[in-house]
Amino acid sequence: MEKFRGVDYYGIEGLLSEEERMIRDAVRDWVEAEFLPLVTEHHRAGTFPVSLIPKLGELGVFGATLKGYGCAGLSNVAYGLIMQELERGDSGLRSAASVQSGLVMYPIYSYGSDAQKDRWLPKLATGEKVGCFGLTEPDHGSDPGAMKTRARRAGDGYVLNGTKLWITNGSIADVAVVWAKEDDGEIYGFLVEKGTPGFGTLDIHGKFSMRASITSELSFQDCKIPLENKLPNVKGLRGPLGCLNQARYGIAWGAVGAAMACYDWALQYAQQRIQFGKPIGAFQLVQQKLVWMITEITKAQLLVLQLGRLKDLGALRPQQVSMAKMNNVQIALDTARLARDIMGAAGIVDEHPVIRHMLNLETVNTYEGTHDIHTLIVGRDITGLDAFSAG
Repeated sequence: MEKFRGVDYYGIEGLLSEEERMIRDAVRDWVEAEFLPLVTEHHRAGTFPVSLIPKLGELGVFGATLKGYGCAGLSNVAYGLIMQELERGDSGLRSAASVQSGLVMYPIYSYGSDAQKDRWLPKLATGEKVGCFGLTEPDHGSDPGAMKTRARRAGDGYVLNGTKLWITNGSIADVAVVWAKEDDGEIYGFLVEKGTPGFGTLDIHGKFSMRASITSELSFQDCKIPLENKLPNVKGLRGPLGCLNQARYGIAWGAVGAAMACYDWALQYAQQRIQFGKPIGAFQLVQQKLVWMITEITKAQLLVLQLGRLKDLGALRPQQVSMAKMNNVQIALDTARLARDIMGAAGIVDEHPVIRHMLNLETVNTYEGTHDIHTLIVGRDITGLDAFSAG
């Protein structure tokens, strides 16, 4: 199959600045040269290419929209295009960068002390240090406010007890941004460093999805951390939800990249695969599938582009992010399934990237807020009626 050619049916390229196009192309070229040759072996082994993390730092993808601390200070549209190109490679690659940027660097930058920013942000930006985000628990996913992890004040610090689950980068992280309830019932953020007594990690194996990604459990057993490791400038669910909004924004862009990869591969296959004396792309039902794919991808591209422009203007609302995450992941998953269908038996082997994207997108569809949860967020916004609360 040919090298990826790009998908732009509506001339969206012309809506991007020269800098945005250059950044996208640089990441696209890096993914082609450095990541795609490795991803199949890592997917098979269930491992992540950790050696690429410093290279991602050199590219400037970590905390790309932040200013200072060695960060690139890019537009939100440029950051979105970076996420698109990383996920065109693999959802696990985008997840690693998305967690580092939106769920670790963002809360330290937005909620942290000057000392916390000075210590962590420069090294997270270069990839010298890796972070993870501890919110989801074994019994509390869509309802984080019911978390059981507790932080108890004890002398000159805090003692953490609890468990976090489904944590990307967990076992390789140098610092975990952990959300826990204090005795006042309020949720606060804490920086827990690798090697702290009472802090342990355990990788989750047996995954059929996001195999080229590290997913871990974090455990805290009388884990004592100093006072200065508490994020001082936020309390309540506003803290973690603000982080999730950043990550969901990146996911909405990333899903477009996965869909583009599947469509491009299926299109080339349909043009080359001969059945009944002609390419299968000449048959009406195959064309119908391809037309659906390119139409939905085009709509998704326009959705995230406007989302990014709103974010750059400071006019973005969380509910708009929910709509984009919900829509774009769903159409990406449906695109992957149609691409696999077009490719027939060839679609199930990892010689082609489609089945890997399809499996990955099953996870992307439910993490950072499931499709149903985002539906209810938008539903509450347009009706003024809350479907979350009992009764």
